[in-house]
This record gives sequence, structure tokens and C-alpha cells, in this order.
Amino acid sequence: MPSHRRKRPKGVVDTSVLVAGIAAFKRVGVRSIVPSAQILRAWIEDDTFQWLITEEILEEYKEILARCKVRRDLIAHAISLIRTAAQVVPDVPGYGISPDPDDEPFCACAEAGNADSIVTLNPSDFPQQKLRAHVIAPGDTIPTTGRTRRR
Repeated sequence: MPSHRRKRPKGVVDTSVLVAGIAAFKRVGVRSIVPSAQILRAWIEDDTFQWLITEEILEEYKEILARCKVRRDLIAHAISLIRTAAQVVPDVPGYGISPDPDDEPFCACAEAGNADSIVTLNPSDFPQQKLRAHVIAPGDTIPTTGRTRRR
């Protein structure tokens, strides 16, 4: 990796955004105006942020995409792309941040990986006051730095 390359912000992508983005691609094509599809496309084409994942998050992506009846070959392709290009954060125990236990791995990944943002369609599951990462919607500007938490 060249040393002159810009520092990309780090982000965790909630499953809701991945599912909505893939659904939009399937429905209206790659040039979708749906914000979830746009953020995925920008990540793929423009390398807009460093996607942070854990193995637990990848497993959830696969499970939910399958439950949503996404074709297995498309799931395999999406997971392979994410696994290849994302930064893997070791699985860590939860921090007790999210009111939804299913979203705790995303909070833990963001904290352990020093994420600048968590992109979600369900902001109430990611209490901003407990996270260093900015909780943003897919159409929001991606922050380039994390927050300073008040103690």
C-alpha cells in the first residue's frame, strides 16, 4: 500500500444497510438512488471507507441474507468481496452497549476497531452516548474521525 494514500475513515455496516443495499441492486440495478445501495457502491467503486468486520458479523450477514431469500451465489459473492476488502477485527466480548443483543457485535467491533462510524437504518439500537463512533444513516456524510465520549 503506497504511503501517500489517504487515510480512509473506518466504519461498521449494520446488516440492515447491507440487506437494503442488495435488495435495491436486485430491484432497480446498480445505479440505484437508494442510500443503502449508494454507500455500498461508493465503498466498492471509490474505496470511501475501511469496512470493519468480525467473523460473527460475517455470519450474521450470511444468515440474514439467506433468510431474506437472496440467492446463495450472490451471498457468497458479497461475503467474499467483504472478507477480501474489509479489515477483520478480532471477535471480542460485548461491551453492553446495545439494547438489542443482536446488535452488540456491531458495537463491540466499532469500539475494538476504533471505528469512526456505524452505518445503520436502526439508530435506536446504537446509543450514540455510549459509542466513540458516529451513528449515521446510509445517506449521511461519512465522518473522518470518531467522537470523543464524555465520561
